[in-house]
Amino acid sequence: MADLIPLLKAEHLTMRFGGVVANDDITLTLEEMELRCLIGPNGAGKSTFFKTLTGQLVPTSGAIAFRGQPIAGMLSHEIARMGIGIKTQVPNVFNGLSVRENIWLAVRRKATPRAQGPAVDAVLEMIRLTDHADRIVATLSHGQRQWVEIGMVLAAEPELILLDEPAAGMTDEETFHTAAIIREINKDRAIIVVEHDMEFIKQIAKKVTVFHQGRVLVEDTVDKVLADQRVRDVYLGKKVAA
Repeated sequence: MADLIPLLKAEHLTMRFGGVVANDDITLTLEEMELRCLIGPNGAGKSTFFKTLTGQLVPTSGAIAFRGQPIAGMLSHEIARMGIGIKTQVPNVFNGLSVRENIWLAVRRKATPRAQGPAVDAVLEMIRLTDHADRIVATLSHGQRQWVEIGMVLAAEPELILLDEPAAGMTDEETFHTAAIIREINKDRAIIVVEHDMEFIKQIAKKVTVFHQGRVLVEDTVDKVLADQRVRDVYLGKKVAA
């Protein structure tokens, strides 16, 4: 029986910038419906890896495949059309429009005119902004604006969503709600989250890949990773609470 093709697979991926090796022979496999967190101290290589997955960087060597189709070196919009939703750290939203209008602009690319209204309402409920649907995005808090962009990514109905530090700059309450949104999204699609906030990671993580000095240090369940002395020793130079 042939092996099942994973949803996403990076093999022996290396990214060099001159003499600096930012990613060194990284192999990572993501299965259907999986939620994977990529963590590590600043400079560990996780953001570089994220950029190779999203088409922002072309790896020096190695391969990346989505459902068996090569994507390394493709442009971000080409990767998105394959069914991968991408959210970077900086919100990419229309500040002068309402929350509903932002979501509608994303929904209309996929949904028929008849289905657009219900689709917008479903996304608004998912991102916890139904009560703020008619507010202008520029008037929202930082966390709420991040949720709008997550909603716009969701509206395209991707099979895999890539999130780069989605909780960065959020209040504790916003971080809690972001974790709830991510867990809800993960009920019917796969997610990769790049993050350095361990408190946030503990709210969402199932399987964790730890980056250190451009390589994968350890990959395991969140509980085993938090208990790993190597992670404690390298992670931001701080003690990691179990």
